[in-house]
Amino acid sequence: MHVIEQTSLGAPEVLQLTEAPMPVPGPGEVRIRVAAAGINPVDAMVRAGAISILGDPPFRVGWDAAGRIDALGEGVNGFAAGDRVMGLIRFPEQVGAYAQYVNAPAAHLARIPDRMTDEAAGALPLAGLTAWQALVTYGRIKPGQKVLVHAAGGGVGHLAVQIAKAHGAEVWATASAAKIEAVKSLGADHVIDYKQHDFVGSGPFDLILDHAGGEHVGRSLDVLKPGGHVTTLLDPGEQNTARAEREGKSLVWMMVKPEAAELTAMGELVSAGRLKVLIGGSFPLAQAAQAHQALAGSPVGKIVLTV
Repeated sequence: MHVIEQTSLGAPEVLQLTEAPMPVPGPGEVRIRVAAAGINPVDAMVRAGAISILGDPPFRVGWDAAGRIDALGEGVNGFAAGDRVMGLIRFPEQVGAYAQYVNAPAAHLARIPDRMTDEAAGALPLAGLTAWQALVTYGRIKPGQKVLVHAAGGGVGHLAVQIAKAHGAEVWATASAAKIEAVKSLGADHVIDYKQHDFVGSGPFDLILDHAGGEHVGRSLDVLKPGGHVTTLLDPGEQNTARAEREGKSLVWMMVKPEAAELTAMGELVSAGRLKVLIGGSFPLAQAAQAHQALAGSPVGKIVLTV
């Protein structure tokens, strides 16, 4: 089968199409004939060596996959060959979802709704679960809350806006000027051009999804209500952690986890027409390097590989 692998760290060009043996599913696993694989910022960070969760090359990046089950390992129940499935697979272990076939624990997979395309299903898992866990699992979002989503035009952000609306929140969002109309179309009640206006003037907020960590978390804490919550995707720093505790505010630095039930819940929102996965670019498997270049351009929504 064809897979994307890298033997060195660096620019997108280190991603090379190569051949590998077909995987054989072990106990509790299924083999997926991949139709689409999502690309996420963490993929690019690992590829370039900015984070080292996979150690030294050679290795294969990619954790999002959607497609059809074509083989089942021992002890798998609830799935059958031919089922369309999607999942965030074993993150942050090595998986190599940029491939024609990939093994996945059945427990990490959800069925793809009939109305959902393969590209949308491949793009949803990591970004969608990040947004869901930030707002629902850690943020415990409630109807009527005033919620701020930073970087709302990106992969995580555009899904977070819709998840917050589906839970009955009043959604404020920050985005670049080029993405404002797209974010509004997803249901954001208020969109702030962060290059022209300071979000601090729009607080206070009950719940904030932060994307940048560090100093940016401090500014989010400035506009958080007492008893409110910030989920950040990057290191908030010890000073902000201590400040949040001192001020009676909740602050969590999260890493997304595979979770089939949450992915199923998002699939139900897709079926109900309440969640759309925006595709900012689609590339064939052999063009993984070009896909990573497109990701670096900060597209609206997600970049995917089609297999």
